[in-house]
Amino acid sequence: MEASSDRVAIFMAWPYANGPLHLGHVAGNCLPADIQYKYERARGRKVLMCSGSDEHGTPITLTAEQDGVTPQEVVDQFHDINSKSLANLGCSWVNNVDPRGIEYGGALYNRTSDPMHKNIVREVFQDLLDAGYLEQTTMQQYCSVSDGEVRFLPDRYVEGTCPICSADGARGDQCDDCGGTYEAHQLQNPVSKLDPSALVEIRDTDHMFFRLDLFQDQLSERYDSQSKIWKPNVRAMTKNWLDMGLRPRAVTRDIDWGISLPLDGEEWSSKRVYVWFEAVQGYYTCARIWAERYAIGAGHPNGTDAWEDWWKVDTDGNIPKHIYFMGKDNIPFHTIIWPSIIMGMNSAATGSPPSIELRPGDLALESNVPANEYLMLQGGQFSKSRRHGVWLPSFLERYDPDTLRYYLSINMPEGHDSDFRWDEYVDRVNNELIGTYANFVHRVLTLAHRLPHDLANPLEKYYDQSLHANEISLVNQHLQSATESLERHRFKESLRTIMSIAQLGNSILQDSAPWNHIKSPESPEAKSSMSSLAYCWLLCRGLAINLRPFIPFQSDRLWKLLGCTEDIDTVNWLESFNSDTFSWNKDAPSPLFERLDLESILEHEKSLADSKDNESSPVDGNSGDGLIDFEDFVKVEMRTGKILSVEDHPNADKLFVVEIQDGPDSTRTVCAGLKGHYTASQLEGLDVVFVANLRPRKLRGVLSDGMLLAAEDDDGNVRVLTPESGMPPGSLIR
Repeated sequence: MEASSDRVAIFMAWPYANGPLHLGHVAGNCLPADIQYKYERARGRKVLMCSGSDEHGTPITLTAEQDGVTPQEVVDQFHDINSKSLANLGCSWVNNVDPRGIEYGGALYNRTSDPMHKNIVREVFQDLLDAGYLEQTTMQQYCSVSDGEVRFLPDRYVEGTCPICSADGARGDQCDDCGGTYEAHQLQNPVSKLDPSALVEIRDTDHMFFRLDLFQDQLSERYDSQSKIWKPNVRAMTKNWLDMGLRPRAVTRDIDWGISLPLDGEEWSSKRVYVWFEAVQGYYTCARIWAERYAIGAGHPNGTDAWEDWWKVDTDGNIPKHIYFMGKDNIPFHTIIWPSIIMGMNSAATGSPPSIELRPGDLALESNVPANEYLMLQGGQFSKSRRHGVWLPSFLERYDPDTLRYYLSINMPEGHDSDFRWDEYVDRVNNELIGTYANFVHRVLTLAHRLPHDLANPLEKYYDQSLHANEISLVNQHLQSATESLERHRFKESLRTIMSIAQLGNSILQDSAPWNHIKSPESPEAKSSMSSLAYCWLLCRGLAINLRPFIPFQSDRLWKLLGCTEDIDTVNWLESFNSDTFSWNKDAPSPLFERLDLESILEHEKSLADSKDNESSPVDGNSGDGLIDFEDFVKVEMRTGKILSVEDHPNADKLFVVEIQDGPDSTRTVCAGLKGHYTASQLEGLDVVFVANLRPRKLRGVLSDGMLLAAEDDDGNVRVLTPESGMPPGSLIR
């Protein structure tokens, strides 16, 4: 049974309220969710968007202890900061009730500290316990012993060596380097984050575990169907979890900040619900809170049960569509853990065995999980905990939010990691957003205003639709293509297609040269040219609608510059280029954007880097201009080699372990992320180019001594670089 497209629920992974949002958060989940929300509404669908601040768990308490404040002070501060930042970015969280009416949905950016959220989580906990999906187990956990005081070290309170990839600085529950998760006691060389000198030892502690293993068969069956629409990263990570075999997973932690347990007994009073188990339920609790808070007052016929329209299978068997946006590190929580909890909730409510076959009244499972890869900051991963990032609030203090939305959309890490670079940001804004789109719009409006006019659009009388059949057909093809891309959550692909309509408009203007006829628009030779200018006016109207999910502020401004009086929110996406109505604004047009100056931006960023309390500058004081010195380049030693053998990496789905002949009598082993682009047999025997003097590094437990060089295009196609034949292995590339 497939999900219906009429009712759409959009869910954004909940960012921790332990610091300001950085651009990695924006590109990974905040912006994609908002783009999809705006698009679904433009299609006339009923849409509910839910997320908020994740305010429990060790990231919050660790920040509080390091700053010498209470956890409540931390979450209050950053929930407020992040909520305002998202609003300033143009995200739709302020639309609690859809302007079309409460029956069409709305949005809520909530908090996991909300009392109703806590109560619902306790209810779910108790329901799963009663249904036999939770069990008490004694587990081992690291604790610190200092001056006779024993303190358990859950999650981020302990760091050490990853048991999967051997990377240092891994947290107690997850490794940032490889993305792997593990039980706390598996961490190697543990050190207390708060007191590195303290003795760390393992002790027994009792906790409740979720019987994830009971859902192995159902999830494997669902994988077979969902993997056809999932991105490669979602398929790979989910399959890896299933292939390893699902095990019971702890749902409680020894910590005093979080949701208390609905259990009697002193032994449970010092424990709280584990944040991973709680936070994913926020999608469900947020919908119920939205209904409780807004549905009755706005006149929804179902009152506080309004949330069911977006969560439950209706009596006809129609399933609401659920789309989850997040970064790749959260994939298993949304393809494995959360679906299991939902099946457990359905089973607990009906008394039936857990099943992926949904019945009327059941809670819906995920329709798609379009997880993104990472946005990097000049090669380094954005990270709150490591104080490495460009922070959204400070960015929006200086720059137009639509320029950021455009750049991150056209550079979105959908299929592979992408970089945030100041030089590229400036280049794309100046040459694409302004050079292609904004200049086209401004030329059209300026030329129209040079014609004699009063209170009506002077172009209307010149428009002859029959002269533009080819252009109309091409624009409709572009619109169809952009629509199909958004249905598959391919945002940069859709944006490129929409921008091609602006490019077409520029070509029409250049070919028709209406500026030559402004002074004599009524002449016979001006007929075609003035009709082309009129058609370009209609293109501007359509572009305002189609670009609104991506650049909402300037789209709304263009709508007003065009003199459109109808609410842009009520215009159907598919009808954006079908209008032949010429609105008019008597006020003279002004440019949509101002050009950016790279030199002044880099100077500002350098001043931030030189500030002692700055946390938003490029790493290591790098100028950010994208250039390196010659002396740095010559340090890179590139040589030729021949691939002798290729094997699957034992701990990574995307990696091959490749043996390279790097000289007449020598070989080396490198790890290469080429799965999905090549088979092992296609690589064996290839002459290749590799970096020979790269410091060896363990990747998921295998030592990689070098790096194969490959090229990747904008569509994610990857090809290994190969030298001309006859070049012996080990030859130095100059």
